[in-house]
Amino acid sequence: MTDDKSADERTLGPEALKAFAHPLRMSMYAELRNGGPATATMLGRRLGESSGQTSYHLRQLEKHGFVEDDPDHPAGRERWWRAVGFRMDDLDALDDPGSAQAVRAVLQSMIAERAQTLTAWAASLDEVRQDWDVQVFSNITADLTQDEAAELVERLTAVVEEITERGRVAKEEGRTDGRRRVRLYLDVLPLPETRGT
Repeated sequence: MTDDKSADERTLGPEALKAFAHPLRMSMYAELRNGGPATATMLGRRLGESSGQTSYHLRQLEKHGFVEDDPDHPAGRERWWRAVGFRMDDLDALDDPGSAQAVRAVLQSMIAERAQTLTAWAASLDEVRQDWDVQVFSNITADLTQDEAAELVERLTAVVEEITERGRVAKEEGRTDGRRRVRLYLDVLPLPETRGT
């Protein structure tokens, strides 16, 4: 995870997905995830939009729980925002014609953001490896039942939440030496059936 708040068990309902599936809102959310907390003015500069536009869309994102006030920047002249993590593990909204397009747009945005982040990581490997030894790029294929896959998701999620919460508490207590933002991707998904197996 990045500096954004933990996803915990929060999943997205159809209305939240529809609100999120706006190109500028998804871009602003990605900026907050990748660049850390920012103001509407900062986001406007980065994305070539007016601060009025970014302020409006930040309030819409806040309404649906995607962003919140950043506690590291107390109230001042400008409001600082941070991303709030979420999970997409229930794709039933694809069955609803009113939300299917939004679900697909959010999924495509998430996939594109991952590709961009991984490409940037690969391009900076020489630099990153000089001061950070812990990283893994893994791809595992297994033959599992739905129950086994569910257990895998549950146990991996529990470990992620435990360690990220410990890191959050340490940061709040001021223990920041050696701490940096780390991105973790966790995907468990069925592969298409292959013929002849």
